[in-house]
Amino acid sequence: MTTTVITHIAGLVTNDPALGEGPLGLIEDAALVLDGETVAWAGPASRAPDADHRVDAGGRAVLPGFVDSHSHLVFAGDRTAEFNARMSGQPYKAGGIRTTVAATRAASDAELSANVARHLREALRQGTTTFETKSGYGLTVEDEARALRIAAEHTDEVTYLGAHIVAPEHADDPAAYVDLVTGPMLDACAPHARWIDVFCEKGAFDGDQARAILSAGKAKGLLPRIHANQLSYGPGVQLAVELDAASADHCTHLTDADVDALASGNTVATLLPGAEFSTRAPWPDARRLLDAGVTVALSTDCNPGSSYTSSVPFCVALAVRDMGMTPDEAVWSATAGGAAALRRTDVGRLAPGARADLTVLDAPSHVHLAYRPGVPLVAEVWRRGARVV
Repeated sequence: MTTTVITHIAGLVTNDPALGEGPLGLIEDAALVLDGETVAWAGPASRAPDADHRVDAGGRAVLPGFVDSHSHLVFAGDRTAEFNARMSGQPYKAGGIRTTVAATRAASDAELSANVARHLREALRQGTTTFETKSGYGLTVEDEARALRIAAEHTDEVTYLGAHIVAPEHADDPAAYVDLVTGPMLDACAPHARWIDVFCEKGAFDGDQARAILSAGKAKGLLPRIHANQLSYGPGVQLAVELDAASADHCTHLTDADVDALASGNTVATLLPGAEFSTRAPWPDARRLLDAGVTVALSTDCNPGSSYTSSVPFCVALAVRDMGMTPDEAVWSATAGGAAALRRTDVGRLAPGARADLTVLDAPSHVHLAYRPGVPLVAEVWRRGARVV
């Protein structure tokens, strides 16, 4: 192992309050020492220990690599016409998710893998070093299993989402599709996934169906997470807490009881502002959740229909502008919050023992992510101690 000291850091976000100021553990005029793939030391530059190599950050800000805990990257096809119609106020009656399902089923493994890789390169250039992605555009045993095999070639955080919508072939018999999702499809998919997810929403799966699907996944060793309360009030959030799901994702329509449940449990509320931006839906009230003591994550929800962005910085800016978050809160939620939503302690922070995943901004402070929205501020990205951008 060789060591590297990165010095002349204007502002270092460690996400460890023991190392610096506030919840971000912010250290000004800082240095960071990497030992191989891990962080060995963080503190004031004046006290930095010697290392084998020295890198000058040039007065720029350094923060943990973003942890994108919710994406849908195994897909084919394009839904530009749907977005254009929606933004133009025109009626549009294409198949939505079903359009993507048809294109994904028709694509080859190589095409799907190349599409995942392309989006991941795009995300990496914007500072994302850890990401989760899901199946959900196959909806047959074979297509869901191959989606997960492809996803697992690119990340360890793979989620089985056979319960995205009811497959077109089972439109007249949703119960039979639930039996498929909890039976043969689960058997084929479980070996390739860490997580199980369900879209608990009117028009998708109700609370009883969602409970059955997630419980079956848990029995197979998969950990639950839930698409919850995106389009309407419903049972998703409280079901997430009941089943100790790692994350309830979207959380747009919440009752006081939903907020109280999240505050009293271990489930992270993952907010996905790209979806609201792309659909002109109401924004989640992050301020309400934070003030209640709920752990909040920010993620992209990158998918071809309702949130076709891979940019966590864009989501940070939206969260600050339209969801009531401070810049500090948004950055924490996009790093440590995302790690909490994946139940990870090795990423999302830059403290001794953490993985050396970091983003260097062409700016003196992390606040510039919201202060200068849309500007390509990511100057360097390091993953496992090596510069990759």
